Amino acid sequence: MRFVLKLALFSLLLTACSEEPSVEQQVIATLRNMEFAAEDGDHFDFISYVSDTFSGQQGSMGRRDFHRFMIFQINQNRRLQAQLFPIFVTETGENAATANFRILVTGGGGLLPDRGRFFQVETEWSGANGDWLLEAADWKPLDLPVPQLPGDT
Repeated sequence: MRFVLKLALFSLLLTACSEEPSVEQQVIATLRNMEFAAEDGDHFDFISYVSDTFSGQQGSMGRRDFHRFMIFQINQNRRLQAQLFPIFVTETGENAATANFRILVTGGGGLLPDRGRFFQVETEWSGANGDWLLEAADWKPLDLPVPQLPGDT
């Protein structure tokens, strides 16, 4: 019994001494949660990370439009997958940050995706008490060069 009590106290001390995650870690964790929600087809969980005052595609899309867009994407693709590439987070003020990254989005009806596209994404975030909400997002498709294979002309 004494051993269990000492172990519990030691665990409490470790928890109390641990540092709060950085803004970068918190924003990336929120992005990952959004990624998992989209891949699971849970548009309600996905949109819960989006601010009521969201503005997308340079002001042409509000939160409701973004929610509809995500529902459409989830319904169009039985298997929607996303791969985020290096996420660069910059703290821009107290409880404010930006995150820029590239994302590969693939989808289709079967086990293997039958379509995919790379996008460059720029986002703005607001935070309170460790919770971060997406305030703005702009994305544009990236056209990647197609490598030449030996013998191609």
